[in-house]
Amino acid sequence: MGGDLDFETDLDRPALRELVERIAANPAAWRPLVNLDIEHRHYAQLWRDDRVDLWVISWMDGDTGYHDHDLSSGAVAIVQGELVEDRLVVGGAPHQRRHQAGDSFDFDASHVHRMHQPGDYPAVSIHAYSPPLWRMGSYAIEADGTLRRTSISYVEELRPVGTEAA
Repeated sequence: MGGDLDFETDLDRPALRELVERIAANPAAWRPLVNLDIEHRHYAQLWRDDRVDLWVISWMDGDTGYHDHDLSSGAVAIVQGELVEDRLVVGGAPHQRRHQAGDSFDFDASHVHRMHQPGDYPAVSIHAYSPPLWRMGSYAIEADGTLRRTSISYVEELRPVGTEAA
């Protein structure tokens, strides 16, 4: 990949989306990192430099829990299966979007969501973040309805925390 990923500035949302779509269209670049474990979500870093961070995530089970990406905007391309994204909504049910293989979407750093694979079939997605991830915020919804954010390192696995509501 190397030379075609030399960026002079951080990428904006359209550029991130174009990047994940371009990588998704080149299975030779990401297929070796796919790990379809029926018990765990598996994530592997495809690329990281001073401007962008790329991941391949293999989904079979598990929920990321509600989270943000701290200072980083991002984009996701689904290359196999289906993923469900729930946007956190104050005072109401989460706003849910289903993403199928071939779909892509992007988001800014303030985007709070959770992702999961909804069925019995594996999913694989390509993720790009710019600037590269260093920290993320993991959210719990307490029993009294208050929201608690915990800052975690980008190398920690995202999962539901505390008393998070479904």
